[in-house]
Amino acid sequence: MDKKQSRLRRATQTRAKIAELKVNRLAVHRTNLHIYASIISPDSKVLASASTLEAEVRKELAGQTGKGGNTNAAALVGKRVAEKALKAGIAEVAFDRSGFRYHGRVKAVAEAAREAGLKF
Repeated sequence: MDKKQSRLRRATQTRAKIAELKVNRLAVHRTNLHIYASIISPDSKVLASASTLEAEVRKELAGQTGKGGNTNAAALVGKRVAEKALKAGIAEVAFDRSGFRYHGRVKAVAEAAREAGLKF
């Protein structure tokens, strides 16, 4: 089993538990260059999303080293997705780390979303 298959196996366990609870989930995906966060309903519809590819985020990160691949960018994405979720009337979610370890950029997204008002 390679690295990606192992991560996806871990992700399915978490997603199965969240599906059982029937709550909205905050799904995080990270690549070397970017980080993505989405609020997904129990029936698999995307309710809110944010990433380092958005024009506003890229404008704020302009001139910084690392751009989308660091914890500062991840915290910005977490804050933006929380603001969008609260605007859409979503206050409580389950955190889906997609099989990634809870440290670094994934942790930065979660902490920023909590500070911005999401409960999980």
